[in-house]
Amino acid sequence: MSDENRMQEMGAVLQRMMDEFFSIQYRYSAAMKEVQTKLEILDDEFQLRHRRNPIHHIESRLKSIHSIMEKLNRKHFSVTMQSATENLKDIAGIRVICSYVQDVYTVAQLLTSQDDVTLLEMRDYIRNPKANGYRSLHLIIEIPIFLRDGRMLIPVEVQIRTIAMDFWASLEHDLRYKAAGQVPENICQELQEVGRDIAALDEKMQSIHDRIDSIVATETESTR
Repeated sequence: MSDENRMQEMGAVLQRMMDEFFSIQYRYSAAMKEVQTKLEILDDEFQLRHRRNPIHHIESRLKSIHSIMEKLNRKHFSVTMQSATENLKDIAGIRVICSYVQDVYTVAQLLTSQDDVTLLEMRDYIRNPKANGYRSLHLIIEIPIFLRDGRMLIPVEVQIRTIAMDFWASLEHDLRYKAAGQVPENICQELQEVGRDIAALDEKMQSIHDRIDSIVATETESTR
């Protein structure tokens, strides 16, 4: 097959996937909205009970066609939207940024304990960081949406991390993108060290928070 024919074939595949994706993307958008609404309600209820919000902010995204095709190729799946919906669980993604490490696990527990949320997979990169220093809690959940054609179960990836973890992950990603993935080993080691430093700061902030909570609880009890 000539290069020209190969390019034409790839273009046809991309156009077909784009047409298919636009026809089903509303399902993933609806699932993201459902999850985000649940998280916002949980955050509001937590604030009423504990006078603070465990969630700092929430971000959402749909994987692009090019990202879907790249991942299908990398995972050696056929490059079709049917293959994507069957094999990829992170087409819809939510990122939850929390203030403290314990908030990460609290939010995860509150979300996955709901009757209509099914936990398919959990990867804890906080207790078991990736080799590059990345820390976050990853959940793959399945949530029902209700459309004209009936009830559908849609997977959504939920990444939950602290402000500090998000700071590291965002800058590390930018640096690797700028270097086209060719980051020298000594700089990789520095990034890992920064990741460990940030984890230590998270632990210190959690400890300070817990001690202040204890002081407030003691003072409240003594005034009763």
